[in-house]
Amino acid sequence: MKKILYLMLFFGILLGSCAPSQLEEQKEVDVLNLVDPFIGTGFHGHTFPGAVVPHGRVQISPDTHLMGWDACSGYHYEDTTLYGFSHTHLSGTGIGDLGDILFLPFTGEVTDKKPIAVLSHDDEIAEPGYYKISVKPWDIKAEFSATERTAWHKYTFPTGGKAQLMIDLAHILQPNWGHTLIESQITIVDEYTIVGYRLTKGWALKDPIWFKCVFDQPIAEYQLKQDGKVIKGDKAQGVGVSAYLNFAKNELNAKVAISSVDNKGAVANLSELDTHKSLKSVVDAAKEQWETELSKIVIDTKDTDVLKNFYTALYHSKIAPMVWGDVDGRYRGQDGEIYTSLNNDRYTVYSLWDVFRSWYPLMTIIEPDRARAWAYDLVDQGEKGGLLPKWSLNANYTGTMVGYPAVSIIADAYAKGLIDSIPQRVLDIAIKSSQWHPEFRDKHKGTGAERVMSEHIQYKEEMGFVPRDKCNGSVSYGLEMAYYDWCISVIADLSGDKSLAKIYQEKGEAYKEYFDPSVKFMRGKNSDGTWEKGFNPRYSDHGNSEYVEGNAWQWTPFVPHAVDDFAQMLGGEEQLGVWLDSLFTTSSVIEGENASGDITGLIGQYAHGNEPSHHIPYMYQYSDRAWRTQEILDTVLYHFYEPIPAGIIGNEDCGQMSAWYVLNAMGIYQVSPGKAEFRVGRPLVDKARIKIKDGWFTIKVENNSQNNKYVKSIKLNNMELVGGVFDYKEFKANAILEITMSKDK
Repeated sequence: MKKILYLMLFFGILLGSCAPSQLEEQKEVDVLNLVDPFIGTGFHGHTFPGAVVPHGRVQISPDTHLMGWDACSGYHYEDTTLYGFSHTHLSGTGIGDLGDILFLPFTGEVTDKKPIAVLSHDDEIAEPGYYKISVKPWDIKAEFSATERTAWHKYTFPTGGKAQLMIDLAHILQPNWGHTLIESQITIVDEYTIVGYRLTKGWALKDPIWFKCVFDQPIAEYQLKQDGKVIKGDKAQGVGVSAYLNFAKNELNAKVAISSVDNKGAVANLSELDTHKSLKSVVDAAKEQWETELSKIVIDTKDTDVLKNFYTALYHSKIAPMVWGDVDGRYRGQDGEIYTSLNNDRYTVYSLWDVFRSWYPLMTIIEPDRARAWAYDLVDQGEKGGLLPKWSLNANYTGTMVGYPAVSIIADAYAKGLIDSIPQRVLDIAIKSSQWHPEFRDKHKGTGAERVMSEHIQYKEEMGFVPRDKCNGSVSYGLEMAYYDWCISVIADLSGDKSLAKIYQEKGEAYKEYFDPSVKFMRGKNSDGTWEKGFNPRYSDHGNSEYVEGNAWQWTPFVPHAVDDFAQMLGGEEQLGVWLDSLFTTSSVIEGENASGDITGLIGQYAHGNEPSHHIPYMYQYSDRAWRTQEILDTVLYHFYEPIPAGIIGNEDCGQMSAWYVLNAMGIYQVSPGKAEFRVGRPLVDKARIKIKDGWFTIKVENNSQNNKYVKSIKLNNMELVGGVFDYKEFKANAILEITMSKDK
């Protein structure tokens, strides 16, 4: 396996002579050992520790938590129950789903009750591409690895025990949130092979999945159950289907493939394991994939916590979105029809409202080809389904979160030269998604898709703002849609439609409709133009407020495309600094009986645990006190990210929280996706090298320490970088960004 080499050069200088530089020490570091998949599995990080490859469709992981907010990934570190190991999971989300095709090994007899294991961390190991645990109370060693569409299971049963395996298709995550099983089927094909299918309804309203499983030893005995009752024959169909299999030997290997197209797809996908003869072979291949991905950024720091946080964050940023097509390129479109992609570049699990802020900008640097594919994939989803998705899950419009965030991804790709074909189609679907289409709501009523075409868009188009007395979340929608309309102006401009660009640029100024100069906050406005009464900027209500997952303090600064204008609305650069100081130093008390649980990671009223706040520290750079950016970043980076299970301060959200850390640990950030400029913040590392084609973009940090948190000077390719702002196009091989730090402001 490859190793990342950290080369430390020391110049030997002899008295009275000029000795050449010599290589005194060569330190070898294995980045795989710096990744801890348990980080984020505690508190409300909602990550999972199981085996997955980069952007893999299969995530074979333990399920320990079935209901409630901390069941979103199926696993929570504080749990003591182990229900089994299912093949699909969400990483860091605030809503739960999936948990498909549960396996649980056990010993003893099959009874009327489902076997349930005990979760023990004493013999639990999680590494990139590999997961192992001792399944208690039976002391069964369970090991797993994965390819993109398959999982390899290995179970070692204690000698003398009766080796049993349960396959449960009735297993559901979040039943109390409406996740239900519609139908299922399982068939014993022969003594080595099982196939099955299930259809669930939950966050993804219609989510079919097929699987094929092949064992390396014959099934000695089996029982099929439906709703807990044993049935005769080799096939069970209905609701609540499960299989109980007995094996003669105490070591069992199982190869499992899944498909969201059909049984034929699952059969074909199993071919990914054709070249592997053992679990070790699959693990080695998975680790090699992870090593390749993680090696795209090489950092140098003496702080082991930073190393662990960084490479685990990079790992988490490479889980979603997930491969959606089968090996033959077939995939299920947003309209439910089956299509074929010749390039097999279709994905799912796009947490768009979260990830447009940091995750996608990071990917445009380290994964420009995939970033291009993801942008076009979103266009494809929009064209097939009718509108761009907000939160795309397994070919379902979940309608989750705010506005039409896919246009931010597309605008950022366009601004960085990653959109190089079908410009009119790109522009058309972006415009369509920003306009009011009641027929779309009518067509999809009751499916969840109607939430994509929310009434907020109607009022935005008809009145120029979203009234609080007509719509919940009015301010959040209004501010986000102003940014998204500005993004469409970028798309229109780059597509050559200057008149349309001007129209959407004006729409992008709608944030002004929500600003009340008497209180200096963005606040709810009634349809008659009057402000809401009893305004309280600390107040939050998770289900009934002008603000989504936050309050006026956290949402007022959401003007990433117009920070200079926002400063003028406050009274100028100095007043922007004063307002930001108030945000970061006021009491952290959140008021309201039903305050959003997403408001975490507080510095004053700044909430790093949720995405709308992530750009705010950099707003100081538009004020008269730019150095405050470094102070805030220093606090966030050192206190809200820790190498422990509870080490992520809020929902990890499919890579967003992690990508924020990766960028900022290197000392760079993009405030407004769609505007291809990056700003220098407060780097943690002494050096970072980013792989750019056949070379490296290097960030060198001089005088870096926890005491030296302030930026003294910046050079790009040996030229002074005024203001610390540079364009995306500067990410070139052999380019060097030099940042000199100081203890003085």
